Amino acid sequence: MRCPGRRRGLSYRDAFPCEAAPAVSWWKKILAGDGGSIKPQRLDYLNEGLALERHGDFEGAITSYQLALRDEPANVKVLQYIAIALSRTGRQEEAIRHYRRALELQPDLAGAHYGLAFLLRRRGDLERAAEHLRAFLSRPPRDPEMARWVDHARVALAEIDGGEGGEVTA
Repeated sequence: MRCPGRRRGLSYRDAFPCEAAPAVSWWKKILAGDGGSIKPQRLDYLNEGLALERHGDFEGAITSYQLALRDEPANVKVLQYIAIALSRTGRQEEAIRHYRRALELQPDLAGAHYGLAFLLRRRGDLERAAEHLRAFLSRPPRDPEMARWVDHARVALAEIDGGEGGEVTA
C-alpha cells in the first residue's frame, strides 16, 4: 500500500510540504549536528556499566561491560571491571578467567593481580594466590588512597606464608 500523500518521483518534502518536512529537518539537525550527515553514535558501554554498578545493578553492568568488550576485546580496564562485577555476583570462575585475560594482555597489571589473588585464595589455591599477591606488592599502586589495599595484600600474603590460609574477603 502506497502512502496517500506520496507521489512517484517526489521527495519527502515535496510529497508532504507542510507538516512532516519540518519534523524530518528538525530530527536531522539533532542527529547530525551542524555537519548535515547522520552518523551513528557509539554508546559508551563502559560508563553505562559503571553507572549501573554504582546503583547495585551488577547483572546490568556485566551486560554493558560485555558490550564494551565486544567493541574493544583487548581493553584491560573493561576486563577488570567485568571481573569485579562477576565476582560480586558469585561468578568466581568467570571472574578469574577475565582477570587472567587482562594479565595475558598486560602482565604487570596490579589490579588484576590483586583481584585474582583473592579469588584464588577463596578457591583454596594458596600457592597461586601468593604468586599474584607478590606480583601486586612488587609494584604496588603509589596513590595514598590505595594504601589500605596494599596493607590488605600484605596481611593476606603473611597469612598464606604463615600457613594460616584463612579466608580474607576482598
